Amino acid sequence: MLQLPKRLQSIDVFRAVTMFFMIFVNDVDGVEKIPIWIKHAKAYEDKLGFADTIFPSFLFIVGLSIPFALNKRIQSGENKLKIAVHIMLRSLALIIMGTFHVNLENYSDAAILPEPVFEIIITLAFFLIWLDYKKIRKATEYILQAAGIIILIVMAFLYKGEHHNVVIGMRPQWWGILGLIGWGYLACALIYLITNGRFMWQVIALIFFLSFTVVAHIYQSDFALVPKYMPLLMGNGSMAGFIMGGVVISLIYVRGKQNKQQTFFPWLITLSILYFVFGFLTRPIAGISKIHDTPAWVGICTGIGIAIFALLIYIIDIKNKAGWFNIIKPAGTSTLTCYLIPYFLYSLMAVCNLNYPQFLDEGIGGIIRSFAVAFIVIFITGFLEKKNLRLKI
Repeated sequence: MLQLPKRLQSIDVFRAVTMFFMIFVNDVDGVEKIPIWIKHAKAYEDKLGFADTIFPSFLFIVGLSIPFALNKRIQSGENKLKIAVHIMLRSLALIIMGTFHVNLENYSDAAILPEPVFEIIITLAFFLIWLDYKKIRKATEYILQAAGIIILIVMAFLYKGEHHNVVIGMRPQWWGILGLIGWGYLACALIYLITNGRFMWQVIALIFFLSFTVVAHIYQSDFALVPKYMPLLMGNGSMAGFIMGGVVISLIYVRGKQNKQQTFFPWLITLSILYFVFGFLTRPIAGISKIHDTPAWVGICTGIGIAIFALLIYIIDIKNKAGWFNIIKPAGTSTLTCYLIPYFLYSLMAVCNLNYPQFLDEGIGGIIRSFAVAFIVIFITGFLEKKNLRLKI
């Protein structure tokens, strides 16, 4: 297994930039009269919007981080069983949060609690369970975590959704953004652990996931139920494909750096181009679609991710310009906290019946608003981080 540094600044910056734009595109989605390319493409469109590239970047970054995170644990003396348990618990946390979030999409007026109140309570429970308890006594930590678990159980019991005018209870559905990350991370992290991080096995796993995505879209009817019964292949292998792509690229970078050569740049550029070629060659199969997890979407977005990572390696790791990104740094170091803050903000606005004036709901005013929201969320995240209030899974 390669000897990796404990952390790579370029990955933290990449994560911060991606998180910033994730907040931006989520907010700008409600803005009218803006260029259509900024938003997500529709399910029926063979198209890639700017918003469609953000989630893939995040999955790719998860993969970039896996070798560093797992090697750090191995080098500290942890055995494989303990690391595997850590991987499974981390995945479970993401899957649970994702499941609660995805059920908000079908929240029913028949529920006892208004949706914004329900959203605030479950987000508070997430903080109670997964807060990074550094300076708190263990007894207090266990009490707060138990309170969070009880709150989630009660909220799951109280939840009422609606599907085709029928009231339903809480169920996984498509698992939500965090859930998709959780399943993909579980598959790829376990593969990395079991194979001792051997480069060739990561390449084989990547080829498998990419091939499965292609075959699944060629034979749609035969593979339609795979995500339901084999969630490790969520998105017909595309989620794990993004993440495993990040794992392979991370190892290529480290190998080149350890040899004291910058041979990784030609490799990264070549692989980025090959991913673009793969994307456009597979486009006739099912088009470019985030909604349908198509191979063209995987190829093009991974190609973009590799190109951005190569650029950030040059800016951050070689030219030492990490300071350029200090204003959004908390989004890269307290990412889960940053992701959850908007759930508080939007819910509080709904409870207080606060609405933006029209000039901030459309056009350039709306775009400026969405950028401002992203900066505000990151500022809050940074403030909480200084107070040792951040989630850690």
